[in-house]
Amino acid sequence: MTSTSLPRDAGAPPRLPYATLVAISAIGPLALNMFMPSIPGLQETFQASTGAVQLTLTVYLGAMAICQLLYGPLSDRYGRRPVLLAGMVLFVAASIACALATSIEMLIVCRLFQAIGGGAGLVLARAMVRDVYERERAASALGYITMAWVLAPMFAPTIGGLLDEAFSFRMTFWVLAACGVGVVIGAWISLPETNSNAGGRGPLLRIDAFTSLLARPQFRGYVATVTFASVVFFAYLAFAPFIIITVRDYPPVVFGMWSALTAVGYMAGNFLSGRYSERFGNDRMIRAGNLITLVGAFAMLSFALAGATHPASLFVPMLICTLGNGLVMPNGITAAISLDPRIIGAAAGLAGFIQMVFAASTSQIVGAIQGDWTNAGFYVIAAASVFAALTHWQNAPPPDRPHQR
Repeated sequence: MTSTSLPRDAGAPPRLPYATLVAISAIGPLALNMFMPSIPGLQETFQASTGAVQLTLTVYLGAMAICQLLYGPLSDRYGRRPVLLAGMVLFVAASIACALATSIEMLIVCRLFQAIGGGAGLVLARAMVRDVYERERAASALGYITMAWVLAPMFAPTIGGLLDEAFSFRMTFWVLAACGVGVVIGAWISLPETNSNAGGRGPLLRIDAFTSLLARPQFRGYVATVTFASVVFFAYLAFAPFIIITVRDYPPVVFGMWSALTAVGYMAGNFLSGRYSERFGNDRMIRAGNLITLVGAFAMLSFALAGATHPASLFVPMLICTLGNGLVMPNGITAAISLDPRIIGAAAGLAGFIQMVFAASTSQIVGAIQGDWTNAGFYVIAAASVFAALTHWQNAPPPDRPHQR
């Protein structure tokens, strides 16, 4: 699993295979979303309780968050390529085991390992891009990559539902295993080693690196900005179906049709990041994204307080919010992991862990309280957009300060 490293100072950077980077970063979210339509049927298949079945989702999310703390330091020490390939092989093996599961307990354990394997791509795609490209160029590359892989979660539930209906939940995992094999082959053939600083020694769980990063106001500021931007989207996922289908009494198909706007907005924002981050720099793009998100969030809250019930009153402002998210996310992530080139992997892992845990927890809270407080999600989104803007404004460097590689 070795390959020639790419020296950081070897002139013009090579062009990384975007298609492979999209695939390795999308495989984890793909497995999460493709399996979701099968969850209700598992209760009958395994004669399991609702709580046990729900663990197939909860365990996956938790494992994917926690494993990011390990993948970053591991890849700083041993290199991105071998750690990535090991994670993808684990994903394939776990997917096959999920397809062969004979009990809900076995399926939960296999989902745990599937998440650990799939989580490798989330961290290491970001780290590999930052290894090779300068800071603003890295944000541009991440913008294009994210614009492409966002399609996977958008269509995955439909594909998973069709597979479950035509065959069973097991076919979903066989398809995921096949996708994983394709990703392993593509990564083996096309992805070089990008970490020229690999080979160091030290503990695998880099508490020292995490402490050093958290002590930096700029790291905290960038991660907080990205995290609050994620809260905007996760809160929307938690309350939008409840508002549209349960409260406003629209059929699910209406929700499905209008919700496509959010993906369009996010893809457009990431396209703009890919197109303009090099020209305007990370911090200007983040400021613009936060401002756009603020506009969308408060427009959505205003419509809700005014009693508007048409789907456009929710989804059009959310399109504006996701457009802003598409500017904030790649630029904020790149800025956060660029502060110390010696621990890019650890920074990517810590940032991803904080982002996922905080955003997912907020989503759970919104889902729990919205039955008693219908407009809770609107207020959470508005507050998160304010905090995203404030944390960046307080901790960003002056606009004229040059960024170091």
